[in-house]
Amino acid sequence: MPGKYLGGRPITEDELRTWFRVIERPLKVLVGGAARWGIADRGGIVASLPNDIKSFFDAIVTGEPEAYIYELVKYGFEKARPWSIIDDLSLLNTFAIRGAKIVVQHPNHGYNLVAEIETFRGCPRWIVGGCSFCATKLYGRPRQRDPIHVVKEVEALYAHGVRHFRIGRQADILVYGSNELDKTEWPKPNPSALEKLFYGIRGVAPSLKTLHIDNVNPGTIAHHPKEAEKALKVIVKYHTPGDVAALGIETADPNVVEKNKLKVYPDEALKAIEVINRIGGRQGYNGLPELLPGINFVLGLNGERPETYRLNEEFIAEVYKRGLNVRRINVRQVLVLPKTEMWLIGTKYLDKHRRLIETFREKMMNYSRKFLQRILPPGAIVKDLYVEYYDSSLGVTFARQAGTYPLVAEIPCRIEPPRTLDVAVYGYAGRSLRALPVPLDVNRTPFSLLAKLVGKQTAAKIVASRPIRSNTVLRRMGIDTKYVSVDGVFCE
Repeated sequence: MPGKYLGGRPITEDELRTWFRVIERPLKVLVGGAARWGIADRGGIVASLPNDIKSFFDAIVTGEPEAYIYELVKYGFEKARPWSIIDDLSLLNTFAIRGAKIVVQHPNHGYNLVAEIETFRGCPRWIVGGCSFCATKLYGRPRQRDPIHVVKEVEALYAHGVRHFRIGRQADILVYGSNELDKTEWPKPNPSALEKLFYGIRGVAPSLKTLHIDNVNPGTIAHHPKEAEKALKVIVKYHTPGDVAALGIETADPNVVEKNKLKVYPDEALKAIEVINRIGGRQGYNGLPELLPGINFVLGLNGERPETYRLNEEFIAEVYKRGLNVRRINVRQVLVLPKTEMWLIGTKYLDKHRRLIETFREKMMNYSRKFLQRILPPGAIVKDLYVEYYDSSLGVTFARQAGTYPLVAEIPCRIEPPRTLDVAVYGYAGRSLRALPVPLDVNRTPFSLLAKLVGKQTAAKIVASRPIRSNTVLRRMGIDTKYVSVDGVFCE
């Protein structure tokens, strides 16, 4: 999914071409999405892997990396099959546990490194062909991992210092453990299997700092509301706050839903958003709601029309009007992948609607800001943000929590990593927060920064009273010491 990234980004065509042309040995193997589906630096184009890049590698693995590496080590290069897959995930369990030690080599190890944990492969909707643009269905029949093996993988990672986890590499976490996963388009959730999984993770990783999910199919909530609600309650019981259930709604145009075999119609999508808000909407200990939906729109699908953009906007307006909250809105242009139905259609709908796309993006950015302001109004405190880096050209430090789709805070002063902070919100920039670390140093912080947080009148009173010797004096002045303190963070 091409996009903008703060901590890192996917490899590019130029990097593949440059680096692997000059590396000669011992063996160069390309795996992952670039090998299997092709590569693109943005949505809205056709993915491909140029032949000159292929020539720089000894093998292009179009199957599953674990299967190929296993055969490579066991049988040698001549007998290893680049198209191999693992039908029995017990091998994957062995690899995941024995390979956990590799995390200590990651540059973010011991800081904000998030380990993504896989519970099953494939998509249940594979049985009916799945969404027109999606490659997940091409993994074939869904294959599940036993909860005990997933828990053992977490235990191994935890033993090697990982404290942030995301149960994220599956099409729909709600149907993990379902006995119907590979038998029907809409398998029934199995809340007891999820309870076993999350309880086990908590048992082997007692001091974890983050436990989040990722994908939730809104169609599961629409087709199995009672079981889906129970499953969501299990997640909220064991996870950590600030979690996001990413809903692949894709469009609010029924015509596009039908032509692309998508998951839900607009009324069903609204129901899913309501259910998640009801179960996960309360504020958690880190300042964010426990669990909120994230909405994915995909533009350029088969049958798209100007009316589609109006319907999408009206859908978001209705969500906001009903008082429901959304943690983020992703607007993506379809990336056309080989072997999908969109391969036959290409980018013709995107090419027709370029101006509509830009206008729609701007409107969704505005709604993102409005949702953010409702979730985190000015003065709200968000805890445990990891400093990423300071941008000297902007005079801004970027920081964020660890987890699924973490909110980025723009802090208007220099703070060097590694460091964790609590921040208070004073403004909004699209999908980011503008914030200051709290409590601020009451004696050294400049007036301009104090005013952003406590207002000009209170900031003037503080500056006029410096030096302030204790927090008791601040309280006597009627000043909230959760925002400023004599031993607070210095920010200039």
